[in-house]
Amino acid sequence: MPNPFPDGLDVRALSKIGLTSAPVAIAFLPAPPAGVSRVDRAAPAGCGYWKQASEGQAFYTTADDHANCPVGAFTHGVTLSPEKGQELQALVGTMIELKYLKGEEIPTLPHRTEPMAIAAYAPLATATFEPDVVVFRGNARQIMLLWEAAHAAGAFTSGTVMGRPACAMLPQALDARSGVASVGCIGNRVYTGLGDDELYLTVPGPRVQQTLDQLDTILNANAALEQFHRQRAATLS
Repeated sequence: MPNPFPDGLDVRALSKIGLTSAPVAIAFLPAPPAGVSRVDRAAPAGCGYWKQASEGQAFYTTADDHANCPVGAFTHGVTLSPEKGQELQALVGTMIELKYLKGEEIPTLPHRTEPMAIAAYAPLATATFEPDVVVFRGNARQIMLLWEAAHAAGAFTSGTVMGRPACAMLPQALDARSGVASVGCIGNRVYTGLGDDELYLTVPGPRVQQTLDQLDTILNANAALEQFHRQRAATLS
């Protein structure tokens, strides 16, 4: 299978920050990518596919495979059936009743406006399709380092940090063509097992290699600055 990165993707720097979940390549496509099979069963929520891919699986999904989560279906551009549309309205109504969301927020939630056909997922290091976005998962220090590398690579045009729903960071990154950090949401934490100390960083596919290229520089800079600040703190305490 062809590698979508012309010179091959160099992910060696990632091993230096100790990620326990593989970064996930995601692409929205008009047709299934060659050599990739459809997921064997629909997940309870679309973000559950992130976990499957981070564990080593490569697969594609159809719009039907995202119907179990009406909120995720909305953010992904899935055309909902009347029944699922009613389910979405009921869920949103519950969120508003709980004061989790405000009614005026709903139209402003990032979502894909192009109807979804295929969404493909794979571990970044072995993806055979060109990703639209890459989702990194890690603790605060790991995401800090990745954010600094992505910023140095020009992948951030603003300091966007998002919350619920976590899946909205995908269309946000696509539309803005800029990286997005997300603290996740409670649904995502249930479906993906995201730890209490973990969060996400999403980087547009075209900026991933530049981000990885900057990571060694960022790691060296942080090591030197940490030593400086520790010595300074000891001196001034």
